[in-house]
Amino acid sequence: MNYILFDGTVRNTLLPFTFTRPVADIRVGILTIREKWEKYLGTTTTTITEEYLSEKFPMVEMEQNVMINASFLPNEVLSEMVSNLEPKQAIFKGEEVIAFYSEDSQDEVDFDKYEIIEYNEECLSIVHTWDIFAKNDAALREDFELLTEGRNSQPIPKSVNVIAPENIFIEEGAKLEFVTLNASTGPIYVGKNSEIMENSVIRGPFALCEGGQVKLGTKVYGATTVGPHSRIGGEVSNSVLMGYSNKGHDGFLGNSVLGEWCNIGADSNNSNLKNNYEEVKLWSYETGGFEKTGLQFCGLMMGDHSKCGINTMFNTGTVVGVSTNIFGSGFPRNFIPSFSWGGASGFTTYITKKAFETARIVMSRRNVEFDEKEAKILEHVFEETKKWRKE
Repeated sequence: MNYILFDGTVRNTLLPFTFTRPVADIRVGILTIREKWEKYLGTTTTTITEEYLSEKFPMVEMEQNVMINASFLPNEVLSEMVSNLEPKQAIFKGEEVIAFYSEDSQDEVDFDKYEIIEYNEECLSIVHTWDIFAKNDAALREDFELLTEGRNSQPIPKSVNVIAPENIFIEEGAKLEFVTLNASTGPIYVGKNSEIMENSVIRGPFALCEGGQVKLGTKVYGATTVGPHSRIGGEVSNSVLMGYSNKGHDGFLGNSVLGEWCNIGADSNNSNLKNNYEEVKLWSYETGGFEKTGLQFCGLMMGDHSKCGINTMFNTGTVVGVSTNIFGSGFPRNFIPSFSWGGASGFTTYITKKAFETARIVMSRRNVEFDEKEAKILEHVFEETKKWRKE
């Protein structure tokens, strides 16, 4: 069967992360949403997304397709229901479609002609940016079970101080010595060819993905994911780094999400709790204003290719767009549009020529090419986000 993941109704509520990727390629837990579905279904998937993303994330459509709403995370029950769908059947949870079997073009779907199957079980869904960290605990536990079932971990080195070793899984090529791992509060996954340096203290649930690195003396409080080829140091709590991003030095990152190719300067910190303990509001690209999150703890949302200099301070509930460069003393405002250059004293436009030069250098350090597809995506984001910048 041909499976196609689509963005659904949540694409705009997941900006800035969906400026540069489909909903399916958001990482939450250990895997991206796409990787989860492919693991459960045992096959590859393609994507329906924004037209400007389609060259990098193409769709393969056949005469018979099962369309899957990428905002829903799979589990054993849901994936079995999806794999058993027949023509003109659709799975709904409440008013939201999860999946449907289509033999028509996507412009002709009429659910009044479908047999509706209600899904009434619990499942995780990602609707808002803050769901990525708020639901990371549950997603990480599910991914840990999915990835480790029936497999044996590499042995835990004798120098590692460990609690609940049965909840720890170490992949081939991982390096860790003289660290403390407490998996009594949740599983700890140490990915292939990753490294946890000496004197680091990690409390689960925690995932260090392939090629990731935890630097000397790092403190991790749990429900944290360090995506592929990312680095963390200092103090990290309940945060997700999607991949190829660095928070490599002292400073605090909490209740936050970093996209790909981000860099947090040394001794930078974010606040994740307001001084008056009130509910945190977060900038919404969908409404063009600040939206209630229902959360008391909410930190930094930073889009792909954004950077901040040393000693940067982020207020509670700060949203940073794509390809920003932030520096200087003081607290910058808590919504920083894409392609902004500056800090608390003000911003100018970060022109694409300079932004692309930096991206090309940064990506080449990880042996990844900044190609024409990537440039076209970022050019589109630059144009789309002009209205929020003061030119």
